[in-house]
Amino acid sequence: MSISVLAVDDSRTMRDMITLALKDEGFEIHLAEDGQHGLEVLEDIAPDVIITDINMPRLDGFGFIDAIRDRSQTKHTPILVLTTESSAELKARARDSGATGWIVKPFAQDKLIRALRMVAG
Repeated sequence: MSISVLAVDDSRTMRDMITLALKDEGFEIHLAEDGQHGLEVLEDIAPDVIITDINMPRLDGFGFIDAIRDRSQTKHTPILVLTTESSAELKARARDSGATGWIVKPFAQDKLIRALRMVAG
């Protein structure tokens, strides 16, 4: 069974890197350009895991996580934050908002895959 992933990042390059890292591993990949677009995509899909950046236009990662946790259909969906940010304060804020894990960019493909499989159960 493949794992469905929604990756939300305003960088086309990062979305392409995530796609390349996951496609050969059998993941079903959905993409969004920012948090607002991510919420729109979630109207049509129910991913097993969500990956989100923090710094994005329109709706940043924190607002996106809050919105996900406010929706009954995504309230318990695992969320991995994938960002260049690494401060303990931001990690704590994301955890308090409901993020499941935190990975700092640039990411190692094997670590991302392992983290996705672990949180997806």
